[in-house]
Amino acid sequence: MTLPSASTTALPATNNGPNNSIKSSQRPNYTLKYTLTGHTKAVSSVKFSADGNWIASSSADKTVKIWSAEDAKIERTITGHKMGISDVAWSHDSKLLVSGSDDKTLKIWDFSTGKCLKTLKGHTNYVFCCNFNPQSNLIVSGSFDESVRIWDVRNGKCLKTLPAHSDPVSAVNFNRDGSLIVSSSYDGLCRIWDTASGQCLKTLIDDDNPPVSFVKFSPNGKYILAATLDNTLKLWDYSKGKCLKTYTGHKNSKYCIFANFSVTGGKWIVCGSEDNMVYIWNLQTKEIVQKLEGHTDAVLCTACHPTKNIIASGSLENDKTIKIWMSDY
Repeated sequence: MTLPSASTTALPATNNGPNNSIKSSQRPNYTLKYTLTGHTKAVSSVKFSADGNWIASSSADKTVKIWSAEDAKIERTITGHKMGISDVAWSHDSKLLVSGSDDKTLKIWDFSTGKCLKTLKGHTNYVFCCNFNPQSNLIVSGSFDESVRIWDVRNGKCLKTLPAHSDPVSAVNFNRDGSLIVSSSYDGLCRIWDTASGQCLKTLIDDDNPPVSFVKFSPNGKYILAATLDNTLKLWDYSKGKCLKTYTGHKNSKYCIFANFSVTGGKWIVCGSEDNMVYIWNLQTKEIVQKLEGHTDAVLCTACHPTKNIIASGSLENDKTIKIWMSDY
């Protein structure tokens, strides 16, 4: 399902030592393995569980679905939200899920039973994004009410409300030790927050400020990947407040599209696109190394498997499917 040019592997570079398992000229060769059908409206989010066994998907159809990452079979459908769901996330032990909905609530679910353990109430508009911290005792959420909230997983209480932005919050993400939160917004800003105090430590501003539609920390926690609605992804060194890399070529001017670091094989950046494709860039060289064709509508969500070279992608209303892609590299 790949472009012919993208699946051809470049000649090995001669200057790479024998220890470099991935040559700098190596390209991924993702091919379509499974198409998951079942959602009846747009797929808004896909996430692999930390143990790599499961895929959770959320949808405008008000459901969360759990699929086996091994054979792509449906495991369970979770219902309870009154309106569409924009995001879903796993706890680090793969036992809990959190979902954020247009019904202004988040719900914490027990994965093994599919039962709702807690409903988190406090946001005054659509909940758009959510994540657990690595310890999974906290949840962070972002909303169209322009706030970021931090919640206690155990009792479902809101611990902090951060007056974070002046427009809807598009993404929230903890760093790898949970000490920092990054948020992004249509107001054009990315902000770094101290989890414990709720203080804003840094605001990243670019020359012009198009809406920031997605943000996340790199796996090592040193960098931030941010998407803006001018068809651009940028890698920031946030301690210096400097943009290091820019990735372009995809289409993203309308929707909040997830982006990922793929680190199981080669080091890639993976992102969906409004031209119905998944784009993969070489993180270092910034060149597009593959485009995955197969979806029939915009691809809003992608996720990378924690240990294997597997990508999951989900698409909008005219498609409604999740596709699973695998690569040797």
